[in-house]
Amino acid sequence: MPRGKPGKPGKSGSSTLRILSISGPNLQLLGTREPEIYGTETLADIHTRLDARARELGCSFVGRQTNHEGDIVTWIGESPGHFDGILLNPGAYTHTSIAIYDALRATGIPCVEVHLSNPDARESFRRRSRVAPACLGRVAGFGGESYLLALAGLVTSLKIWSNDGGRSK
Repeated sequence: MPRGKPGKPGKSGSSTLRILSISGPNLQLLGTREPEIYGTETLADIHTRLDARARELGCSFVGRQTNHEGDIVTWIGESPGHFDGILLNPGAYTHTSIAIYDALRATGIPCVEVHLSNPDARESFRRRSRVAPACLGRVAGFGGESYLLALAGLVTSLKIWSNDGGRSK
């Protein structure tokens, strides 16, 4: 089975797809943190929009934020059986965390990496993601809309796999 794809549909055991959004360090500061880079939308605003969009897509949504790498690893590790997929903005841990990469690989839960800004257009140290090889895809550079685009891509992939019994790539 390819990494990051469900072995069978509805692994959470729910008839509704359940999506967990994890946002990493300093994202609680959205709205005031370097608005020229991250915009003025708060994380709460983004979660409100994600919740509404998830319902339109027939999903449920839970949004969490932490400044601690261990919390992210724990939440990923606890997600199988509770969630069908993850939206993950690891913040600065994107560029350093083998632990988050290992957690995603260990669980095999489908994950889309999300970034508000485009790391490839910023400082050179932001151009390498340690997490991306364990993810289905990556959405970056569209501000808060990145989360919504990632949600649409993740849910579409989960529904396609659900309809074909997880055979497609």
